Amino acid sequence: MSTVDDSQPLITHLVELRNRLLRCVICVLVVFVALVYFSNDIYHFVAAPLTAVMPKGATMIATNIQTPFFTPIKLTAIVAVFISVPYLLYQIWAFVAPALYQHEKRLIYPLLFSSTILFYCGVAFAYYIVFPFVFSFFTQTAPEGVAIATDISSYLDFALALFLAFGVCFEVPVAIILLCWTGVTTTKALASKRPYIVVGAFFVGMILTPPDVFSQTLLAVPMCLLFELGLLVARFYQPKDDEEETTDEESAVDNQADLNHKD
Repeated sequence: MSTVDDSQPLITHLVELRNRLLRCVICVLVVFVALVYFSNDIYHFVAAPLTAVMPKGATMIATNIQTPFFTPIKLTAIVAVFISVPYLLYQIWAFVAPALYQHEKRLIYPLLFSSTILFYCGVAFAYYIVFPFVFSFFTQTAPEGVAIATDISSYLDFALALFLAFGVCFEVPVAIILLCWTGVTTTKALASKRPYIVVGAFFVGMILTPPDVFSQTLLAVPMCLLFELGLLVARFYQPKDDEEETTDEESAVDNQADLNHKD
């Protein structure tokens, strides 16, 4: 009997996890179906930063027969996931929230919201600021006599890689808050390592962006600024000292003992 009772909570959690995953899949599918008719328009929008700086008469090409069909569909599916992110995070939050303490809920909820906004900001920054610089640099440095004709599938892979890189790198403040809140490090310790953080930001920019100074700087500088923002906000999320928690527990035990003695 005890075995059945012990396994029941696990089965309940698994059923809830399945239901929430199913809701996430349905949400993505609904958004995908709503957008699939506009898949070619979505691809044209994503490719606009490149086509705007291509030489006159140059066009994008497709090297495989199925590429013109599958590439816009692939992009539309990724856009559907991208649009569904707030709902997906809500489902994750709803599944995890019952196991959290009240002070943990007060932290995680704003972090989920801010991480979503920061990721969107990183993608928008890459599209509107970085792409024009990068593609202009590539098209202007092409050797004479070389025709620029980018494959649409290769361009999509390149654009998605940059979107992901900038979206993740813009999560620096969230990472700093979590590190400080969990006690892994402190704001003072991170501030003392500021020169190394700056060098690391430029190193990350060198790895994740094309090999030109402009795009590397356009990633490194926002990361440094977001690092300072993370330090500023993390000061409000310092973990409670263990000594204070112990004192509170001891005082509660003493008060209960006094009440029992009086009774």
